[in-house]
Amino acid sequence: MSKFRSARVVGVLAVTGAFALSMTAGAGARPVSSSTTAKPTVVLVHGAWADGSSWSAVTARLQHHGYTVDVVPNPLRGLQADADYLNNYLATISGPIVLVGHSYGGMVITAAATGNANVQALVYVDAFIPDTGDSTGSLAGAKPGSALAADPTTIFNFVGDPADPKNPDLYVKPNLFPSFFAGGVPARQAQVLAAEQRPIKADAVGESLTGAPAWKTIPSWALIGTADRVIPVAEQQAMASRAGSHVVTVDAPHLSMLTDPGAVTDLIEKAANSH
Repeated sequence: MSKFRSARVVGVLAVTGAFALSMTAGAGARPVSSSTTAKPTVVLVHGAWADGSSWSAVTARLQHHGYTVDVVPNPLRGLQADADYLNNYLATISGPIVLVGHSYGGMVITAAATGNANVQALVYVDAFIPDTGDSTGSLAGAKPGSALAADPTTIFNFVGDPADPKNPDLYVKPNLFPSFFAGGVPARQAQVLAAEQRPIKADAVGESLTGAPAWKTIPSWALIGTADRVIPVAEQQAMASRAGSHVVTVDAPHLSMLTDPGAVTDLIEKAANSH
């Protein structure tokens, strides 16, 4: 091997080793500035047909107010699998946590937070709040008014997964996305969201919560958008009442974090300041 190639290899190994050491150090503890030690970390979990960018306006506001914010990429592969991933993510955070879920993200935080002593509050934003045995599908159809309760073939495009042929990905039909999922969002923005949507596995919609729900032992808050077409207002109110959540209602659609980020941020901060 030439001296030039040897030097390049040594350099690459040195950089790789330094990166590995930094990752190892980061896995055990997260650096926290002295100005934020009194505030919990806010963890935001998006739902189906969305991604972390849906939280951008809320994230910016919370960061401006001095909060450390983590936006978790929800895998959308299955309720238990998604909850296990979130649980592993939460294990990398030291100190108190306020855990926030939107829509299907509410299913995931309810399953993941049970038994986690660091989670001091749950916040549901136009979200499902399941009890043991509930699924996204069963809750969506529990009260009339959800677009999810219609014939799935009229709402979704089914995309086969070669690795899991019997469990396709569900995409909201682009022509329905603005009215079904992004109602109340400006038309051009809704079209962008439709193009960028992340699918959820079909089986995830029917998968039930098997363990005890986290809200049994962790205080919860719920923001209910009165113009929500995905989760009917009556069902959101019923779920929040069952969970004993502190409820705030806003004149907002399903994507209230986009249309009313101030109200969503205020509720998260109320939960954060409750301890």
